[in-house]
Amino acid sequence: MSTENLPQSPGQTPRKPRVAVVFGGRSSEHGISIVTAGAVLRAIDRTQYDVLPIGITQDGRWALTADEPERMAIVDRRQPSVEQLAESGEGGVILPVDPSNREVVYSEPGSVPKALGEVDVVFPVLHGPYGEDGTLQGLLELSGVPYVGSGVLASAVGQDKEYMKRVFTSFGLPVGPYMVIRPREWELDETGARRRIVDFAGEHGWPLFVKPARAGSSIGITKVDDLGGLDEAIAAAQHHDPKIIVEALLRGREIECGVLEFEDGPCASVPAEIPPAQSHDFYDFEAKYIDAAPGIVPAPLTDEQTAEVQRLAVAAFDAASCEGLVRADFFLTEDGEFVINEINTMPGFTPISMYPRMWQESGVSYPELVDRLVQAALRRSTGLR
Repeated sequence: MSTENLPQSPGQTPRKPRVAVVFGGRSSEHGISIVTAGAVLRAIDRTQYDVLPIGITQDGRWALTADEPERMAIVDRRQPSVEQLAESGEGGVILPVDPSNREVVYSEPGSVPKALGEVDVVFPVLHGPYGEDGTLQGLLELSGVPYVGSGVLASAVGQDKEYMKRVFTSFGLPVGPYMVIRPREWELDETGARRRIVDFAGEHGWPLFVKPARAGSSIGITKVDDLGGLDEAIAAAQHHDPKIIVEALLRGREIECGVLEFEDGPCASVPAEIPPAQSHDFYDFEAKYIDAAPGIVPAPLTDEQTAEVQRLAVAAFDAASCEGLVRADFFLTEDGEFVINEINTMPGFTPISMYPRMWQESGVSYPELVDRLVQAALRRSTGLR
């Protein structure tokens, strides 16, 4: 399937492929997902595609929203919400879980459901749990609807920092020192779990980074300089995820690299560098999205370093069985070695986000990037592959 007009049914006028852009969601990255969706909606070529914007509210309702990307932005440091964009406070969008029927309907209490037409591909720009973690991908697999990005397994691996690191290690990719506190361990032996973190600090030194194991956008992350800040950091991480991961500080430079799947396989972009945020202790949520700390694209690396980080980025993509796109984040340590920190299977995707900027510098414009991802999804079937 391609952007050539699709037959609606025998004897009817051909139609363009319809792309459902799904955004928002139940995670703490709800607002950032909407900002990403606004950028994607502005970039999609309306002469080639019909577009259906669908927002998922913070309580999980699928809402029909207006196609108004200008409203999907951070204003006065306030993030947008699907509740503000929804065309109705009660109606909901229903995606049939039936591979033989791709027609989406809109239903309101007391009204006859309204057919919204068939959806040919979903562009899910959700970040975090209940969207980027394989849950939505599983629903789309059951529905038989192609979608942009990685499948169920890769999405789940990419969301869970523990299992992501385990996969990387099994493929021989370098990762930094870390430890995990699972919910059951915390519930049964809080004192022992805390002692393990202190022992970890004794082995690797302070500061430590305490993170939710399954969150993104640097939400819930605390840099802990000593024992006095540990309990508060654990509470902040557990607010977003009962499983937490603790990482040792890696001294060096933060380097990112984008991976995009072409017809002949995944390719890496020019890398970027995230310089230390002068007004922030580390590259946290505020630095990324509110104060918009600028990255350096391309990163000032040697040709050998560039080739190595590109190799590792593609290797991480393949190790986790990713599809479509990935942003791979690394540290270039003081010893001159690259250590992979994590991958993002649906990275920040606004025009000023690092992933599109890296591809812009690699010769792929933002609209072309969006089109390539939609085309790749249209070519790919659902199911085992």
